[in-house]
Amino acid sequence: MEMTQAVNPPTPDTVWAMLQEVAASQRELTASQQELTASQQELNASQQELTASQQETDRVVKEIGKRFGDFTNRFGEMVEYMVAPNLQDRFFDMGLDFQEVGSDIKIRDKKNNIHFQIDVYLQNGDTAMLVEVKADLGISDINTHIERLEKMRSYADLRGDNRAFLGAVAGVVVKDDVREYALAQGLYLVEPSGQTFTITPPRNTPKTW
Repeated sequence: MEMTQAVNPPTPDTVWAMLQEVAASQRELTASQQELTASQQELNASQQELTASQQETDRVVKEIGKRFGDFTNRFGEMVEYMVAPNLQDRFFDMGLDFQEVGSDIKIRDKKNNIHFQIDVYLQNGDTAMLVEVKADLGISDINTHIERLEKMRSYADLRGDNRAFLGAVAGVVVKDDVREYALAQGLYLVEPSGQTFTITPPRNTPKTW
């Protein structure tokens, strides 16, 4: 015969203690929920601030781009009215006599699909010089100018123009590696110097196209 042990019912004090524990747990859960809600609100606020910050960054970048574009345009105008005529004299001192000089020359041969623009163009009966002008001259600009000279050669051949074409690049800002690259490619390099500018001839014989 099995014996069962009687279970005493909880006393009022025990029940009260259990209720207090449940209430305490409930308060802790409520506090945790409130902390979670506060954290979520802070996260939402941070996301809103980040979005606003990103929008401001985008605005500043666009403004800088616009200002740089304006600067580039003004620099081009300065080249047209100041640098181009002086290049003629400077090259004359170097033994290159160009009777004609022009700026912002556009070549458009739709029939042969040849299109390019020349910032400064100096010429005589035997030789012509194509000058590319940049505020911040880079290696990619030099490569593009070499392609331009190749197009000029093709365009001239189609017209029976047998003149030799020389190349020059000019920049307000020219890093050392860019300078060496330009001169190694057989191009003349034009750089500002005080109130005027200097022309450095290529390292070896100037390349002709």
